[in-house]
Amino acid sequence: MNSATVRNLLVRGMLAGLAAGVLALVVAYLLGEPSVDKAISFEDAHSHEHEMEVVSRSLQSTAGLATGVLVYGVAFGGIAALAYCFALGRVGRFSPRATALLLSGCALLAVYVVPFLKYPANPPSVGDPDTIGKRTTLYFLMMVLSVLLAVAAAILGKRLAPSLGTWWATVVAVAAFAVVIGLAYAFLPVINEVPADFPAALLWRFRLSALAIQSALWGGFGLLFGELAERQLNPKPAKADSGRAVPAAN
Repeated sequence: MNSATVRNLLVRGMLAGLAAGVLALVVAYLLGEPSVDKAISFEDAHSHEHEMEVVSRSLQSTAGLATGVLVYGVAFGGIAALAYCFALGRVGRFSPRATALLLSGCALLAVYVVPFLKYPANPPSVGDPDTIGKRTTLYFLMMVLSVLLAVAAAILGKRLAPSLGTWWATVVAVAAFAVVIGLAYAFLPVINEVPADFPAALLWRFRLSALAIQSALWGGFGLLFGELAERQLNPKPAKADSGRAVPAAN
């Protein structure tokens, strides 16, 4: 793949990331923000200290949310496009569109879902401020471990494919990934800092909305970037002009 193709795919990835960010923004505003507002109300009702807001809540939930999600979408789209350039042709004989969907789905699982199942997202008022450094470190450790194990599983499956066949090589690689991740879940510390009186339904809705936002971002990117990559790498031949005169036979 030459530099011009990589550059074109990078631009398309950033555009696809921006569009996916818009989709994620809509999901965040409709599903996530109501849960955040209720969690903040719970925190205000149970806190004796009232801090002055540096940025108003209305600004945070509109312009602030839009800026954060869209900038993240563009950056993530560019990084994902570069990863796509490396993975294309190395993960199997898939079309550019199918490769984009496969990469997005696997990345969603490795980068977000697997760490999320061990250390799920928490709304405001959940979590001890004194342990935020520890919680952040453990989450990123889980994320890095998940990504590295996913790459290792892909390499294992590719090496086993000639002897076991694609199907059984994939089964063995996925099983190995699941076993090692299960061990990581068992040995890494458990964090449970949810207040006893915090509404369970609110916590559940917030975590589902967080998962929905990431699913919209990664899924939307995979669909849109896959289409753009397909058109870039496998352009359709131009249709012949049906009205063009046909030369007479001699």
